[in-house]
Formats: sequence, structure tokens, C-alpha cells
Amino acid sequence: MLTLPSAVKVFLCLVPVDMRLSFDRLAMLAADVHGEDPLSGHLFVFPSRRHDRVKVLYWDHDGLAIWHKRLERGTFPFPQPTSSSSLSVTPGELAMLLDGVNPQTLRRGKRFVLRKA
Repeated sequence: MLTLPSAVKVFLCLVPVDMRLSFDRLAMLAADVHGEDPLSGHLFVFPSRRHDRVKVLYWDHDGLAIWHKRLERGTFPFPQPTSSSSLSVTPGELAMLLDGVNPQTLRRGKRFVLRKA
């Protein structure tokens, strides 16, 4: 089970990337595509062209780290790109996506959301 602090943001890149890319190029994509600082401690998720592989880039206290997963069968249910090439999701939605559940097809109950002033 994936457990992340609620303060951690998760950014999905909806455009597939070359899985040969490593730390520096993925960090550059995180800054360009998402407009976020790759050293912020947030997670940046990049799918492969066939959506059977995924890389997660994040800052781990003293350096960038990459988590990489390859499925032996099936694909990750990434949302289709719309007008934006990136999407912000909750850590719970990321856990569902990595487990093969499409978070967009689920119905959510009403919840209170604190609005920032």
C-alpha cells in the first residue's frame, strides 16, 4: 500500500515519455510540463508510450530519486490528454492508478473542502 503525507502533491504527465530518460531530463520535464519545482518533494509521474511502465520522480531529502515499475500484463489507466498535458491527483488516486483502478470512473461522495483565502 502506498502511503504519502497529505501535503505531498502528485502531478501526472499525460504525454508519454521515453523511459530511457533519467534524473536530469525528468526534472526538466517536471519543471516545463507541470511548472513545478522538482526539488519541492512532490511526486512527478511519467507514463511510457504503451502505458505499461511508469516512472515517479521525487526529491528525497538529499537527492532526486526515481521509482520505476513495469507491468508484466496490462496497462496503467492514465487519463487521456485534454487541453493540458498534466494533471494533479491525490495520493489516493495515484495508489489506485498504480493498482490498475481508473480513478475517473469512480463516483465520489460529498466531502468538505477548505477554501484558501
